[in-house]
Amino acid sequence: MSLPLDGIKVVEMGQLIAGPFAAKILAEFGAEVIKIEPPVTGDPLRKWRLLHNGTSVWWAAQSRNKQSVTLDLHQAEARDVVMQLVKDADILIENFRPGTLEKWGLGWDKLSAINPGLVMLRVSGYGQSGPYRDLPGFGVIGEAMGGLRHLSGEPGRTPVRVGVSIGDSLSALHGVIGVLLALRHREQNHGAGQQVDVALYESVFNMMESLIPEHSVFGTVREPAGSSLPGIAPTNAYRCQDGKYALIAGNGDSIYKRLMEKIDRLDLANEPELQQNDGRVRHVARIDAAISTWTAERSLDDVLAALKDANIPSGKIYDAADIASDPHYQARGMLLPSELDDGTPVTLPGIVPKLAATPGQIRSRAPTLGQHTDSVLDGLGISAQTREQWRDRGII
Repeated sequence: MSLPLDGIKVVEMGQLIAGPFAAKILAEFGAEVIKIEPPVTGDPLRKWRLLHNGTSVWWAAQSRNKQSVTLDLHQAEARDVVMQLVKDADILIENFRPGTLEKWGLGWDKLSAINPGLVMLRVSGYGQSGPYRDLPGFGVIGEAMGGLRHLSGEPGRTPVRVGVSIGDSLSALHGVIGVLLALRHREQNHGAGQQVDVALYESVFNMMESLIPEHSVFGTVREPAGSSLPGIAPTNAYRCQDGKYALIAGNGDSIYKRLMEKIDRLDLANEPELQQNDGRVRHVARIDAAISTWTAERSLDDVLAALKDANIPSGKIYDAADIASDPHYQARGMLLPSELDDGTPVTLPGIVPKLAATPGQIRSRAPTLGQHTDSVLDGLGISAQTREQWRDRGII
């Protein structure tokens, strides 16, 4: 069965997370991804977080289904190879600081001239225009500028970061959306490509829900609220007898009533002012106190069992061990057994989204550094003798 992106060729020039994560998703749904890495060192992600035999196990997830070609883009011959690859590529992905590709003679004007159908995804901290375009930007800075960091953590305490590089990942997802839209536009407009400009801070800002509308109408500056969700009640983390926390979302009108009945608070269930969300928000402290009193007398397992019987959304806070042993993760194919290069078993995240007719696939393991350099360059007509000369000069 063919995959949705079979026949689509991607040249990935990104490093670390945002660009490569976008390419990973495209590769899982059939795109051929040729990843360009610096010789000797490769993508810095190879050395991030926990290493096995010198290589990050993160690499096994981020770079599956890709081919690795090493090129020193500071040298003219390497840039010529990029030009050859771009000639018949559909997509180029890069997440350098704006102006870097232009400095190398690989800007949009040059590349689109040799391939008018090219879709060029450009991910950067602040975008390709505006007064901040030349500033260096990482995901953490985008998360702060986009408004997320200010809302993270407990009131009155130092704002905390989300425990993953969410700004980069959100940018990758927006990049994939942009690429697919651009490919659709190309189909409808005689093969014309275009640039897709994704800024880290804008990808985060796009998730900020009512933040700016509320500020514009009410002058409200939303503040961190810990585990609660301001303006929606009740929804919070409630401490149980065993010291663990139950997440309970009783914010639907009928759900709220069932929840109050389950915790034997018929007074709160039937109080007229609490029948809709706006009234409950005004009395959220009283409602949360009632729920907390009930959970404090029961273990987490007992709390979740009781709420499940009442059809009330609830759950526990999962850590990695919880995820690895969860039957629902297993049943949905979200924990995929694989192997590292030396045969060491490794579990990798499953593929999202799940297409019924053409689900994504893992067709190959993450490549070793430069694993496909010879085969790709040979396909471009670059002789073995030239490749050896280039290796001697550090071009590949």
